[in-house]
Amino acid sequence: METLQSYTTAQNFFRILLGCLLVFTGTGHLSFLHDGYISQVPDWVPLDKSLVVSLSGVVELLLGISLIFLKCYRVAVGWVAAAFFLAIFPGNYAQYANHVDAFGLNTDSARLARLFMHPLLIIWPLWSTGAWSSLMRGKRA
Repeated sequence: METLQSYTTAQNFFRILLGCLLVFTGTGHLSFLHDGYISQVPDWVPLDKSLVVSLSGVVELLLGISLIFLKCYRVAVGWVAAAFFLAIFPGNYAQYANHVDAFGLNTDSARLARLFMHPLLIIWPLWSTGAWSSLMRGKRA
């Protein structure tokens, strides 16, 4: 179990917001957005695309719930969420490279802009959970 550290109001707000967004997108993966997400799974993934979408939806639900409720594991959840966002980057790149329209990203410029925004998805959980500051404190010790 991690030692609880203090968090700013902004960190708490954005951690809970990210958790809610992940619960929403995870639910979408499993239901009303399922087909749209299938188009983002790269062809080189050796699993059934529908299975990949469903599994990623379950992971998103678990991460979202964990970000909201698992206070004593915030730092670990932050690292896992950042790793998850890093792992899904190839899907976003595949959508751009293959010119796949989905989720309002119907031009190459919109899909490219999304790629440049993706690092924020990686930084967001690291900052809002204190994972990055925890790592920096450990290096100074």
